[in-house]
This record gives sequence, structure tokens and C-alpha cells, in this order.
Amino acid sequence: MSVRILALVGSLRAGSHNRQLAEAAVKHAPEGTEVELYEGLAEVPFYNEDVDAEGSVPAAAAQLREAAGRADAFLLFSPEYNGTMPAVLKNAIDWLSRPYGAGALTGKPVAVVGTAFGQFGGVWAQDEARKAAGIAGGAVLADAKLSIPGSVTRFAEIHPADDAEVVTSLTEVLRQVTEGVGAAAA
Repeated sequence: MSVRILALVGSLRAGSHNRQLAEAAVKHAPEGTEVELYEGLAEVPFYNEDVDAEGSVPAAAAQLREAAGRADAFLLFSPEYNGTMPAVLKNAIDWLSRPYGAGALTGKPVAVVGTAFGQFGGVWAQDEARKAAGIAGGAVLADAKLSIPGSVTRFAEIHPADDAEVVTSLTEVLRQVTEGVGAAAA
């Protein structure tokens, strides 16, 4: 049985280094692990409990929930915007946290990684994403971390999928997520 990991990228920019990092996860997923890069977070409206009712959930939010429901685990990619995670990633977490106590994140392993221009690689944003995912019911893997600083210079001429150090670290995170799925099923 293959482990299905849903990758959510907190940057909507086409040339985003975090998107490239997610592409590297898809490319270098270990055997028996499938990483699906979710497309469509830009279309998901801001969470509003008034429209989160049977028959009125916006199609883009319903599609996100369906994809998350098929996933065994989650890998969140977060840049750092003004010291915290981007709104698009927080919004996805909010939609996946509902219905309360039974959202698509509930009980499933979640790892948060990312890259940012600053010297700490977006660690503040990643910590905030871990906090939000945990409160939303996800089984956050506290030791599955990867924060890559200096993204603008580091990835100016090389895609993360071709950076041996990044691939090694990212593959380790994917291994931890896959083991987290096994532990959750036990």
C-alpha cells in the first residue's frame, strides 16, 4: 500500500522557491510514497462559517477537503510573510479543521518545511503553521523539520530538486512522514 502525502504550498507565486521545494518532494518521494502537489489554493475563499454548511460549501473548498480526505498525511510548505505564515496556508488549515473534531487533518501526520530569503529560512512561519495544524487536529511531527535560509541566492541558479543537500534533507522528512502514517495506523 502506498502512502499518500498531500503537499500544500503557502505561496501562490509561479516561481516560488517553496513550490519548487514541493516539486522536489514529488520528484524524490521514496518508493511506496506518493506526494500530490495540491493545485487550487488560490481559488479557496476565506473561511466563513456562514457558508460552511451542507449544500453551500464553495466548490474550491469542497475539492480541497476531498483531496485532503484521500491523503494519509500532509506536508506543508511555508514561506515567511512578515514573520508568520501566508494567509493562503492558514486559510487551507482553517477549511481542513472543520467540521470541528472531524476535519480532514484530524489524527493525520503533518510536517511543515520551507525556505525563505532570511537567515533562518522561515522558521517563525513554520512554527506558526505547526501550531495551527496541531490545533486543527493534525498529528504534527515536531522533529520533521527543514528550514532553508537564503532562498533567493541559494536557488538563483539551481532548482531545489537538483540540490543534493536539500534532496537528502527533504527525503528524510518524507521518511519521517511515512513512518508517522505507520505509527498512526498501529
